[in-house]
Amino acid sequence: MMWANSIAVMLSLVAFIGGLKVMRRGMESMAQGKLARFVQRLARTPTRGILTGTVMTAILQSSAALTAITVGLVAGRSLTFRSGLGIILGSNVGSTITPQVLTLNLWAIVIPALCFGILGFMTHKPQWRPASEALVGFACIFIALQALKVALDPLTQSPWFTAVLQFAGQHAVIAVLAGCAASALVQSSTATTIITMTLADSHLIPTTGAIAIVLGANVGTCLTSIIAAIGESREAQQVALAHVILNLAGVLVFMPFIHPFTAAMGWTSRDPAQQIANAHTVFNVLCTLAAWPFAGQFAALIERLLPDKRYA
Repeated sequence: MMWANSIAVMLSLVAFIGGLKVMRRGMESMAQGKLARFVQRLARTPTRGILTGTVMTAILQSSAALTAITVGLVAGRSLTFRSGLGIILGSNVGSTITPQVLTLNLWAIVIPALCFGILGFMTHKPQWRPASEALVGFACIFIALQALKVALDPLTQSPWFTAVLQFAGQHAVIAVLAGCAASALVQSSTATTIITMTLADSHLIPTTGAIAIVLGANVGTCLTSIIAAIGESREAQQVALAHVILNLAGVLVFMPFIHPFTAAMGWTSRDPAQQIANAHTVFNVLCTLAAWPFAGQFAALIERLLPDKRYA
């Protein structure tokens, strides 16, 4: 019986991640080549870059995807490093939208979204396919999360399963590393955050440990920008380095205050999943606001750490 539940958990996770990717592909297809031009046109200054990064990440459902696009634009000299830095700051804020949305009771629109998405596929009209993918992906995400909660319930009775999770949850540093590894593996801090919310909602992970996992997930998602920058121009590599330093510095600043921070999130909601979503939002918004006034100095620091050999 325990093996059956473990398989159900794995299938739910596969369905969730698959739904997220399908929805993301549909959203990207609807932009269809216009996204890079929009980013290039709108992100002329760090402030406009932050707004652009926030909105585009909320649409794409992926800060990693937007970061990779930004690295590509900078590598192609279509965007300067300093403008790209603003997009990176904004993408962290935009990544908080999906976890907040999924804390809502959306059953009233999930089934209609699934039906309209399937009908869109059945028409075999290419122009309807992107919207159909987005609708089906969204429905799959929500349904998979509910299935995951049901599959996890019997595992709460397993001593070894709860012992492993509680050990990770009670040691903040281990939880941060686990979040970092999980996010790097699935290439999505959003997926890691939502799965962690589900585990906490099932009382499998202490809230403090769950928040630490989410903080670590923000660092793990930087792997995408690092990979995208390999072999590219020095400015593209500077974008990737800025992404890593921004998120890593934020985690290092928050970690000594993880327990007071968790207590503060407890005042925002009684629901553990909502507390984690709120923590994710507060962390990213505060990190972006803290870096925003010093965007020029931060950019100068990155340029000093990783100078362009053409001007060295």
